[in-house]
Parts: sequence; structure tokens; C-alpha cells
Amino acid sequence: MTCEEAERLVMPYINGSITDLELEGFLKHIDHCPECREELEIYFTVDVGIRQLDEGSGTYNIKGALETALELSRQRIHSLDILRTAVYAVNTLCFWSVLLVLILQLRIWGFFGV
Repeated sequence: MTCEEAERLVMPYINGSITDLELEGFLKHIDHCPECREELEIYFTVDVGIRQLDEGSGTYNIKGALETALELSRQRIHSLDILRTAVYAVNTLCFWSVLLVLILQLRIWGFFGV
């Protein structure tokens, strides 16, 4: 992901409207690009600060709130990776099961001459 793409995704990330695929690339980029990370911190600070002022409440630990949000996003990506792996394993198991049943059925029908 380029810096331009990451900067375009800062507000969707803050608003929670970023897709899972975009989120994965965005997090990887933010972890390795200090300029984009700073851009995220600035926008996040302004957005959360304004919301907290409008609501009249908040922890006012905006840096901590950003770190919490990023950690939750990383956990989400990790959970999705585990889910993708599980789906792949189940699909593979189903494929081999169907193939085995087909071979056994062909054997019963006498296609293998046994």
C-alpha cells in the first residue's frame, strides 16, 4: 500500500467504514510508515477530541484510545486470518471426503474390477 492510499483510508478507518481487506493493508502500512502513522494520530486526535467536547465526556486519553483502536483492529485481522484458515481446512477436508466417497462408490459399481 502506498502512502497516498493509506492517507485516503485514514478517515474511513476512524469512522469504522473501512473494509477488512483495506484494514489489513492499512495496519501494515501504518506500522511501518511514521509519516502516515502521524497523519492518523492527527486526524484521530481531532476527531475524537471534537466528539468528546460535543458529548461533554470522555477519557481525554486520546493517544491511549488510538492504541486501543489499533489493537482491536489487529485482533480483528488475526481472527479473520484464523477463520480463513479454518474455512480452507474444512473445504479441503470436504473435497477429499467427497473424492473418497466417489472412489468407493465407483468401486461398488465395479468400475475398478475388484
